[in-house]
Amino acid sequence: MKSEIWLFSGGLLFFLPIAFVYGLLTQWNEPVGFVCLLLTAGLAVLVGGYLAVTGARIDERPEDNPRADITEGAGEQGFFSPHSWWPLALSFGAALVFAGAAIGWWLSIIGVAFSIVFLIGWVFEYFVGEHAH
Repeated sequence: MKSEIWLFSGGLLFFLPIAFVYGLLTQWNEPVGFVCLLLTAGLAVLVGGYLAVTGARIDERPEDNPRADITEGAGEQGFFSPHSWWPLALSFGAALVFAGAAIGWWLSIIGVAFSIVFLIGWVFEYFVGEHAH
């Protein structure tokens, strides 16, 4: 987890100076880019901080040990849904929402309605039907 912490926390060291360089180059006449770069630095710190807290709470992973064997990472990795079509449908609903910002808000409303249905379908996929627990 250490490499992820440094990767994301290092975003602060990059985006913060770049924000001020951007502000100086635009002579502070364009505040949106400056604010966006500051918020990007803040987001990098948030992710890095979360990973630091999580890394302190859990045991060391094999990825953090330079002398680890491949067999140390074997075992249960979690549950994944390999044949689910719901994520694809949900991405279609999200595309409608974002396209609605350019085309018209009525399309965003339709996209939200579809997205809610698709999200509920994805959440309850393994509670009903052929794959019910």
